[in-house]
Amino acid sequence: MLNRRSFLLSSTAVLLKGEPVKIRAITKAPGLHWFGYYDKLQFDPTSRHVLGMQVDFEHRSPRPDDVIQLGVIDTGQGDKWKQIGETRAWNWQQGAMLQWVPGSRDEVIWNDRVDGRFVAKVHNVKTGRTRQLPAPVYTLSPDGKTAIYPDFRRLNDCRPGYGYAGLPDPNKEKLVPEDAGIWRMDLASGRNELLIPFSEAARIPYPGGYSNGAKHWFNHLLYNTDGTRFIFLHRWRGDKEGTSFSTRMFTANGDGKELYILDPYGKTSHFIWRDPEHVLAWAWHPSKGEKFYLYKDRTEQVECIGPDVMTVNGHCTYLPGGRYVLNDTYPDKQRNQNVFLYELSTGKKVPLGSFPSPKEYTGEWRCDTHPRYSPDGRKVVIDSAHGGTGRQMYLIDLA
Repeated sequence: MLNRRSFLLSSTAVLLKGEPVKIRAITKAPGLHWFGYYDKLQFDPTSRHVLGMQVDFEHRSPRPDDVIQLGVIDTGQGDKWKQIGETRAWNWQQGAMLQWVPGSRDEVIWNDRVDGRFVAKVHNVKTGRTRQLPAPVYTLSPDGKTAIYPDFRRLNDCRPGYGYAGLPDPNKEKLVPEDAGIWRMDLASGRNELLIPFSEAARIPYPGGYSNGAKHWFNHLLYNTDGTRFIFLHRWRGDKEGTSFSTRMFTANGDGKELYILDPYGKTSHFIWRDPEHVLAWAWHPSKGEKFYLYKDRTEQVECIGPDVMTVNGHCTYLPGGRYVLNDTYPDKQRNQNVFLYELSTGKKVPLGSFPSPKEYTGEWRCDTHPRYSPDGRKVVIDSAHGGTGRQMYLIDLA
């Protein structure tokens, strides 16, 4: 296994501004550390403080009694770790939805399980005070005032690795519940309401019809860049899908109205909003098959992006300024996870690093790199298990 020094010497990282990209570990053993999903705010507005999670085991599903620690890393003071809380509501892919509250320099939020229900906790890193909200969160509006969230109990039943252990789904035997789906919560008052029940989405016809015994769920929710609309994936599994699932990508107004099927073809995967009207997503389209496509919301306008460069599925975001797409890959044939930038104007691919993934990191407890950028666009943090000490977080310096 490569240590950090030998990895830096053998890295395929190339040049952004005439100098090698610098990579360093910002967490270390004995704890195991990661952040989770690529579309959450891991950096504070100063681009100095980085959120992370710590656990003491790997390679199995979380159990209801498993507790993980949450912390802030000061990258300007020797990558010092400061614990800020703990949680019993987490998974390997997206953690506990730990993230900075948009627009705040001091507040972070995460999900937890307390007294038989999933909740969210808002913590002020300056005062040390924590307040509790009556429901969990998934994605926050850009103004930091509102959250939307799916049924994490159903997610844990339908898609292990994305829901939380500890609470059974009361609708487990129902294929299309009417009293659950996507909720909205006011982050100041905690007031919440059901916006889109499963039954509402399922009533919208799917070409060819749903397979026999199709069980429906929602996940991957994300507000657009001005908070006027949000995206979600409607998924189901029946006799036809077997162990897999089918997918439709929906958009909706902030109040859950004006639903629009942006991708009806059944294979939407990772996505990101470029601006209030455009979505970049890995999907299948009859024009070029499985590729990255740029969709214009509430229209049939679709453009293939990087068809000969971004040729495999990955976790995509736009760096500030919109010049580059930050992306990665799943392990290739050599089990390397490749992190790179794609320059939109030239079609050029700029590799940032190739990170070996040990073979035991697979399935639900795999360690995807999920690259996340800093607000100033000069840093990227990834999760990786290449260093020989289990999953840790690494900072890539683009400056």
